Amino acid sequence: MMKSIRILLVLLLISQFSFSQSIVNLINRADLFFDTMDKGNFEEAHGFFDESVKGQITSDELKLFWLRLENSLGNYESVNGARNSARGEYFEVILTCGFTKGSQTFTFVFNKSEKLLGFFVTPVAAEAEYSAPAYSDTTLFSEKEIIIKFEGGQMAGLFTAPKKLSNFPVVVMVHGSGPSDMDETVGPNKPFKDIAAGLAANGIGSIRYVKRSMVYPRSFTKAFTVKDEVIDDALSAISLAATLPGVNPSQIYLLGHSLGGMIAPRIATMAPTLNGIILAAAPARKLSDLIAKQNAFVYKASGDTTAAGKQQFIKSSNEIDKSRLLKLGDLAPDSIILGAPASYWVDLNNYDQLGTAKRIKNRIFILQGAYDFQVSVQDFNIWRTTLAANKNASFKLYPNLNHLLSVQKEKGTGVQYRTPANVSPDLINDISIWIKGK
Repeated sequence: MMKSIRILLVLLLISQFSFSQSIVNLINRADLFFDTMDKGNFEEAHGFFDESVKGQITSDELKLFWLRLENSLGNYESVNGARNSARGEYFEVILTCGFTKGSQTFTFVFNKSEKLLGFFVTPVAAEAEYSAPAYSDTTLFSEKEIIIKFEGGQMAGLFTAPKKLSNFPVVVMVHGSGPSDMDETVGPNKPFKDIAAGLAANGIGSIRYVKRSMVYPRSFTKAFTVKDEVIDDALSAISLAATLPGVNPSQIYLLGHSLGGMIAPRIATMAPTLNGIILAAAPARKLSDLIAKQNAFVYKASGDTTAAGKQQFIKSSNEIDKSRLLKLGDLAPDSIILGAPASYWVDLNNYDQLGTAKRIKNRIFILQGAYDFQVSVQDFNIWRTTLAANKNASFKLYPNLNHLLSVQKEKGTGVQYRTPANVSPDLINDISIWIKGK
């Protein structure tokens, strides 16, 4: 039985604390560790462990674990989902791994040197589940699988089309930071799935797809930029949109959420077929500035007054400062800061989303929730002030929406994301009205 298969070298209490992009390297390590055992290289797999714990497990015990695992679940295939958390010097990665006979979730504990301290089968916990919103009427739309291709691979996606309509607008959705599935799933929340259903009910099609860093994490082990992570695939999706049945090729829009919204003006400069862009919870400041604010907010909200907690806050703040000031040539392109290479931070630091948005001719709709602790009303006000003279720009502030665009009673932390809540129908209706205003 799977529940009896458990290797636990170090048991740590690690609270939830997310870093943009930080999970990618550790996903790679955990995936490579399992891939190494899948190939029967158990001595090599044993080398993944830190010296401090190597004596607590042998390569033969790893082999026995893997044989039992294959007996139960079949051959190892892929990583289907991931999340992470951290405290002090240790990082926890929780991977849902796909096997030929099913899937299983595992927890891996790493130190800052990316050495494995322990791993174990994660018990299945009773978690809240996604619930479709009232506006998701499946009789009004159909969904067809699509493929977003790039050199060396492809990602699955969905084309959601309103039924009994032709020549309809279509919206391409672009994710926020980090690996993500096509629904932009966060706990029991699925913002992109909600938006697709809500738009379809209003006669508007959409495209959503799995983010490349979720499907091909090993492609992001060295130097890369936001072009590799986000832009290339968004451009492919925009090109594909014009070829899909029923779509009006002159009515293609892009909805960027969070980082996707920040990058949306840059994408618009490279996609002449776009009629407009929607910036939902989009940073107007540098990403490093936002991470610094998030770091301070989460630290204060945690109530951690210990010396260790303060030291960790100071250490993470120093790392954020490094990313903020980074310029071309300061470090080797593949040097890692906050889980992303220097090349990534230099690319973002050189990008001026405000200036780019001012210059483009596309229609722009900027949406923001006041209960968003990740991207704030301050960002919304910067956008509104900067684009005040642009007649192509519209703005809407929602007093009770959070970063996932759902209605809340107060500004929360990441803990709020564990409770299911759907994207606001008012926001979806406003987007629909704006699109139909052409």
